[in-house]
Amino acid sequence: MESISVLDIFKIGIGPSSSHTLGPWKATLQFLRRIDNRTNQISRLEVQLFGSLAKTGLGHGTDIAIILGLHGFDPVTFDIDKIDQTVQSVKTEKKLLMNGSCEIIFDPDEQIHFLKNEMLPYHPNALRFLCSLKDGSLIRETYYSVGGGFVVRDGEETGSNRENIKLPFPIESAYDLSEWCRETGLSISGIVTENEKAWRSESETRESILAIWKVMSECIYRGCHTGGILPGGLQVMRRASLFNKRLLSKNVYSNYEEWLNAIRDGGEGFAYILDWVNCFALAVNEENAAFGRVVTAPTNGAAGVIPAVLQYLVTFKKDPVEPVILKFLKTASEIGSIFKKRATISAAMGGCQAEIGVSSAMAAAGLTECMGGSVEQCLMAAEIAMEHHLGLTCDPIGGLVQVPCIERNTMGAVKAITASQLALHSDPEKARVPLDAVVKTMWETAQDMNSKYKETSDGGLAVNIPISLSEC
Repeated sequence: MESISVLDIFKIGIGPSSSHTLGPWKATLQFLRRIDNRTNQISRLEVQLFGSLAKTGLGHGTDIAIILGLHGFDPVTFDIDKIDQTVQSVKTEKKLLMNGSCEIIFDPDEQIHFLKNEMLPYHPNALRFLCSLKDGSLIRETYYSVGGGFVVRDGEETGSNRENIKLPFPIESAYDLSEWCRETGLSISGIVTENEKAWRSESETRESILAIWKVMSECIYRGCHTGGILPGGLQVMRRASLFNKRLLSKNVYSNYEEWLNAIRDGGEGFAYILDWVNCFALAVNEENAAFGRVVTAPTNGAAGVIPAVLQYLVTFKKDPVEPVILKFLKTASEIGSIFKKRATISAAMGGCQAEIGVSSAMAAAGLTECMGGSVEQCLMAAEIAMEHHLGLTCDPIGGLVQVPCIERNTMGAVKAITASQLALHSDPEKARVPLDAVVKTMWETAQDMNSKYKETSDGGLAVNIPISLSEC
């Protein structure tokens, strides 16, 4: 049984895609660690991209992630303002400082290969490093970016030692989670709190989760105050800043806290709150599309849903903020873990139901617990949210995480709030569909879904809007 921490589900990184940007970046860093003592022996390095990584890699910035990863840069801390400068330098000079220590000849146009007609059997998101050494030998390493920034090296089971962590309350399904909660009397977040102690102290977990929220909230604030056109060629205008300006036209503020107070002063009408939920979600995913710093939740393409719902809770409810943040993200993470274990959080495997659908289910459960719902109501909220995302395809226009991805985050956030409200006013004992059944259905739907609707830009909106990948 795979053990997944809250810090596995929520990862700090750089947009626009957890599977196509963050995953390949992390795979590149893993590759560097494996060849560390042989870096100065390299005569030539080539990178091959397969399947969905090849078909939408340019729009998702896969080549950019690989270039930055080969330098040894950390996606958690790398200065996003230096991305263009660093990448352009490599393309112009056709060389890079591998792992920050060894200069090699590297021409991205010639040495990163997008093999659009080839796919490896384990997962659609595959990349391979072919490294020729000066003594004539060859290093060949293959990695799979399996969604949400998770990476598996060819020949390994999960890509880490997560399965070796023994948890006091092992969970594979919603049924397991419900049973542990019933036996212990703990809430979902309470079970997560105990399990997290297998990785680190409770205080370390607390600080790490609060750091996750800090990145989320900073991303919302930055996105609400940045205008212009998103990169990539689609000429998509950023709208969050326009929402923000219209809603707060007469307010003056200079920081995040003052901004929140200005929002609260605007009232609590339904349309007003709905506008802000949409604004929060737009802000995050516009930042994501612009190679900003975001948190996988559980993916980059769905990074706006959970922050939007949590920001709604922090802004418009009057509970102490820190306990709400901890409870919400712990609960949400466990729901995300169940989907990852029993289905998928990869759009290349399951379409957008695996991203927006899962994030909406996570947010619905987190919101329900914070609003005083029972364990069964939390699970019911997650089920309702996913049930109404089943079959959602992933068809990014131009291979970019922009249309329809950005707006889908607003829809996922609103559905999460609706699902929570329905669950809070319902009796879970009378529900006809348990969460495990909808997880199973989602996975079966994913397997039946035509591959052209799984993050390939070969179907759906991607082929009905007159723009080509070359334009992006």
